[in-house]
Amino acid sequence: MIPASFDYVKAGSAEEAISLLTEHGEEAKILAGGHSLLPLMKLRLASPSVLIDVGRVRDLSYVRDAGNHVAVGALTRHHDVQTSAVLQESVPLVAHVAGLVGDPQVRHRGTIGGSVAHGDSASDLPAVALALGATFVIQGPSGTRSVPATSFFKGFLETDLAPDELLTEIQLPKMNGAGWSYQKFNRRAQDWAIVGVAAVGAAGGGGVALVNMASTPVRASAVEDLVRSGSSPEEAAAVAARDLDPPADLNASAEFRVHLATVLVRRALEEVAARQ
Repeated sequence: MIPASFDYVKAGSAEEAISLLTEHGEEAKILAGGHSLLPLMKLRLASPSVLIDVGRVRDLSYVRDAGNHVAVGALTRHHDVQTSAVLQESVPLVAHVAGLVGDPQVRHRGTIGGSVAHGDSASDLPAVALALGATFVIQGPSGTRSVPATSFFKGFLETDLAPDELLTEIQLPKMNGAGWSYQKFNRRAQDWAIVGVAAVGAAGGGGVALVNMASTPVRASAVEDLVRSGSSPEEAAAVAARDLDPPADLNASAEFRVHLATVLVRRALEEVAARQ
């Protein structure tokens, strides 16, 4: 399908992008890699009147060791996240999962910030950030603020970003050698996950987060509690879908997603234990 007509503006800096967002309000959308926004526009599920292209704002593309965490610029492309020596050493889960996003073309154009800001519950990296306890740095006309991942995802394709704000950085806590796992069930390698699980061992915070099991990426808090109490992977996985209302669509029923979550959480916890 063809998207509705729109104006196109190229921003040269984060400040210019924020100024343009303030000027155009809710009618404007940020364009980074475009792999999340453009499909919605083609389906007429999103019809912004102005696209603000930030793809060439190079000072938001970086991976830096920042002491107790790794700072990743929001416009860092998935391929650069995947191949970063800093992330491979300190936050290997993120580097690994970035290599599973889409296909090579998507990974060379799509950005980690675009994936997170889109807030899609079926996307890989938002759930990984949630499991790690990441912090998102947001810049707006009033300055900069930091939002924990647990407070960032608000609803279906809805985040804590205001219409005049820009996600500028993702702060990923170092994993300190903790075991980790990412389990993903899909039909083809480049497809969205029907269900996915990101898990980190206790040394890295002990987080477990689920992909495509609710309207947002979610922490499996019941699983985390059982793991901390010493339960086996099988026992902890049995409560993977507790208090969740997974979606039903052409790919899977809600019941099948519950089954997948149970199986994948068990596999993830077993792999975490094996990597400790």
